[in-house]
Amino acid sequence: MSLARERIEILFSRAEMKASEERMDLADRYVELGRKIGMKAQEPIPEEFKFKCCGKCNSFLRPGIDSRKRINSKNNQIVFTCKKCKNIKRYSLEDEE
Repeated sequence: MSLARERIEILFSRAEMKASEERMDLADRYVELGRKIGMKAQEPIPEEFKFKCCGKCNSFLRPGIDSRKRINSKNNQIVFTCKKCKNIKRYSLEDEE
C-alpha cells in the first residue's frame, strides 16, 4: 500500500470521527486534504469513502443530513445530491450475477 493511500484512509476515518462529534468544519477540512493528497499522488479515493465526499465543494456527506441518496430504477443508478452545493453524483448499479 502506498503512503498516499494510507494518508487518505487516515484522513477520511478522522473525518468520520469528527462528523459523529458534529465537528463538520474539521470533517470537511480532512476530506479536502485527503482529496488533495490523492490528486497530487494520482491515487484514487478508496471505494468505502467514495460516496462520503462531494467532488465540488469537498464536504463530508452524511446521507439524510448533508446529502440525499436516491435509487433510480429506470436507469439502474444510485444518485447522491449534496445539500450544500446541489452537486449530483450518479453511480450505476452493477448486475450481480
